[in-house]
Amino acid sequence: MTVRAASTVLVGRQEELAELRAALGRARAGEPVTVLVGGEAGVGKTRLLEEFRAHVAAAGARMLVGQCLELGEAGLPFAPFAAVLREVLRRDGPAPFAGYEAEFARLVPELARVPAAVAVPAGLPASDTPRGYLFDLVCELFGRIAEERPLVLVIEDLHWADRSTRDLIGFLVRAARAARLLLVCTYRTDELHRGHPLRPFLAELDRARGVDRVELSRLDRDGTAAILADLIGAEPAPRAVDDVHERTQGNPFFIEELAAAGDPVGCATLPETLRDLLLARVDRLPEPAQRVLRIAAAGGTRFAHQLLAEVAGLPELELEDALRAAVASQLVVADPDGDYEFRHALVREAVHDELLPGEHARLHARYAVAIEAQPHLVAAGRAPAEIAHHWYAAHDHPRALVAARTAASAAADRYAYAEQSRLLERVLELWELVPDAADRLGMDHLRVLEETLAAAVTAGDYTRALTLTRAALAEVDSAVEPLRAGRLLYQRGRLLALLGKTDGTAEVREGYRLAAGTPDGPERVRLLADIATHLVKIDPGEAGSVAAEAMAAAEAAGEGVALLATRIAMLCRTGRAPDLGLVELRRAEALARASGNAPALVSALVHLSDVLYELGAYAESAEAAAGGVAEARRVGISRSTGAYLLSNRAEALIALGRWDEADEACAQAARIDPPGVSGLHWLQLRAGLRLARAHPAADELVGRALAFLARPYLWPNLRLPLRELRIEAALAAGDKVESGSAAWSALADERLFDLPREGWPLLSAAARAAALVGDAGLAAEVARMAAALPARYPAEKAHAAQVTAILAGIDGAGGQVPAADAAGARPAGPGGVLAAWRVAVAAWREAGPPYPLGRALLGLAEAAATLGERDEVAAAVREAAEIAGRLGATPLAEQAATLARRVGLRGGGRPGPDLLTSREQEVLRLVAEGHSNSRIAEQLFISPKTASVHVSRIIAKLDVGNRVEAAALAHRLGLLEPPASVPDRRHAR
Repeated sequence: MTVRAASTVLVGRQEELAELRAALGRARAGEPVTVLVGGEAGVGKTRLLEEFRAHVAAAGARMLVGQCLELGEAGLPFAPFAAVLREVLRRDGPAPFAGYEAEFARLVPELARVPAAVAVPAGLPASDTPRGYLFDLVCELFGRIAEERPLVLVIEDLHWADRSTRDLIGFLVRAARAARLLLVCTYRTDELHRGHPLRPFLAELDRARGVDRVELSRLDRDGTAAILADLIGAEPAPRAVDDVHERTQGNPFFIEELAAAGDPVGCATLPETLRDLLLARVDRLPEPAQRVLRIAAAGGTRFAHQLLAEVAGLPELELEDALRAAVASQLVVADPDGDYEFRHALVREAVHDELLPGEHARLHARYAVAIEAQPHLVAAGRAPAEIAHHWYAAHDHPRALVAARTAASAAADRYAYAEQSRLLERVLELWELVPDAADRLGMDHLRVLEETLAAAVTAGDYTRALTLTRAALAEVDSAVEPLRAGRLLYQRGRLLALLGKTDGTAEVREGYRLAAGTPDGPERVRLLADIATHLVKIDPGEAGSVAAEAMAAAEAAGEGVALLATRIAMLCRTGRAPDLGLVELRRAEALARASGNAPALVSALVHLSDVLYELGAYAESAEAAAGGVAEARRVGISRSTGAYLLSNRAEALIALGRWDEADEACAQAARIDPPGVSGLHWLQLRAGLRLARAHPAADELVGRALAFLARPYLWPNLRLPLRELRIEAALAAGDKVESGSAAWSALADERLFDLPREGWPLLSAAARAAALVGDAGLAAEVARMAAALPARYPAEKAHAAQVTAILAGIDGAGGQVPAADAAGARPAGPGGVLAAWRVAVAAWREAGPPYPLGRALLGLAEAAATLGERDEVAAAVREAAEIAGRLGATPLAEQAATLARRVGLRGGGRPGPDLLTSREQEVLRLVAEGHSNSRIAEQLFISPKTASVHVSRIIAKLDVGNRVEAAALAHRLGLLEPPASVPDRRHAR
């Protein structure tokens, strides 16, 4: 019986195919879409995509496919993307690369030979393409391709992806979101064991918008029967179907393999295990073909003919005959480039696992030798990773050690820091197995630990880095090398703080103790400066002392000033300097530029943008941060220091009212995914921004940000804004209980008085919570704390004035309130409340940020309405509505519109007829006095039913929930007859 090697029908996948077609339709419409296709090995993921490819072509779209390599986490970085780019180069030539061939040569070295590659953008050497910049270029390339026709980008076998590949995919999904691009990734669900790096990555992608999951399950018995019928060309016997379905459990690939290996179908005497099932077909090949397959299996799923020939050492005709037999049996397929690939990775795995121990080591060693001698036998750029893999698999520990170290350096050159870290971990693993490891590498074990630690920190693997500091500290002799030990202690303390475990003070102070007794020198000065920088957030006084010592030593030595000045100048902020050390920071920036020290320049711009923001120079702050972002990107440190620049820029743009730009800056920060608590600032800013805009994803972002409060330690400058965000979220939801609870919790923070910049916004939010809840005790506590908190700069003074105005309107607030008038007395009565709000509005006009100005204008409008100042109400509401519309602040706009309706303003905030009729005003007055509908009917000589109708209309017009709220609002907005002591300006004008 002739049995076809593979089924030509798609069985049981119509629903999944429809999902892919729908996803392509959304992508064509401009919506970024990602589909994650999961399923166990052999379940039909590739077959589904083959069917989808036909639909893609018919729909006029283009599909590009890249495959992850089975080299593990320490493998070749960006392998599937390199394959895709090679396909673009082969089909379209260099034109799509738009003159960036030199940058793309990091992924496709062949591009370095393209003539256009000599044109490198000014200021950016071809050898220095930062990782984030490279990601942007890849995204832009796909965008250019998708402009011509929709693009389907398929990344297969994501479970084998290296960290860099995952990072680039995450960039495309979460940040880049190119239009008309459908990203499809496949992975094996049965490979995702506990601890597999793909598990958390998939969880992160699930939270992104536009990401869909398609899970392929095993076929039922009818599906098995349909595949068997197609394979054998006839209806199979029910017993055969039962046998095959039981053995394969509905896995399409296993069904195909079992059908091809047994005749009659289902009667093959094969073991139950997958390996034996797969090897049954291999065993039917001639022995020479089996031998070649074993050799090829050691080279990987995909292998080049020339490399196989070199390793096999067979006559060309004999090798070709063997390959022909393997291709004819559909175990291996040939591609147009002349290379070969196992039809299914499981076949290669099974064949490879059958290698005898000696054979396994010998073949991998031969591959390593061949690639070392002729690197061109593998794809350009793959040689170091391939050599390291094969020597390791060959159990040649000395060579594997050296090769892993070389591959780690190559990975670092490509900004694949995670792979560098993994390879250095392998070096550490092999160290104990190679007696002369130190001589071979030219470094001691502690140095390898330090390099691995640095790579892990750069890659953002802070948890592993923390473990490495413990191992390194166990090896270093602090008595012999105090500075080396001090540096490790500082790194450990910093990592503890970055992970939110402790403040790291104990470790950092021990590092200082060790450094204190050493002679002055560049290394000691840098360590002292780093220690001072860490301590400034914890103990400013101690930080200032260490900083002064570091600067004195640097100036005495006449070196390192450009590197240290930024960190030292920052500490002038602790000395009550009126300009927060701005002059020193400008000097540090100039020194860094003059010396060409890019990291020092980036550090200077981080602190400069931060200080300018605090001083209220928002435009200058945004400009300084933008310059720092570009510089950080150029030198490849965007994920560390550059992350702060992005969030600093976003913060300044928010204050300038450029909210769309601020959101994009936050998106850029999210794109680089800063590790630890360094990724909190942008998250907190974006959560607040989305809360102010009532964005659908606001709650999710707020929840992610507030989750940081659960960490054992958080720097106070990060903790206080989170406490403010918690209050704001509760206020936005109208949750009185949570608003009060969050406010009381925030006021209990012991560092509030030390940080006026973060403390004043928190007090403003707490005062609003007290007003919402009507909690006089909370208001009094806010007043007490506000009286003790200094207000130094424009925004702080505006917050102080706003707190005064809010508390002035709360009965029984008590306590001492920030001065609202020249005498410093607390405002009294409606007139005093209005005066306080006028002061607050004036203060926010001077400070500049439009959003808090809009909020203050609504407070002013309510206070003016109480006194019947209709023109002032109209002007304030109109301006607040204009601000809200410009910012996209939907809740603020709704509040302005609601207030306008309540006080009877026409569209645009112009004075109009009263909202309530004269009869409704009479009814409202009686409601406010506490009368029932029956009593109101008696007073006004109307029926109870008519009184009820009037009350219902009043509640609807005032947009409140019940008659009690209507009465309270009427008092607050002056909708009742004005008090006798206050002239009725509504009719006097």
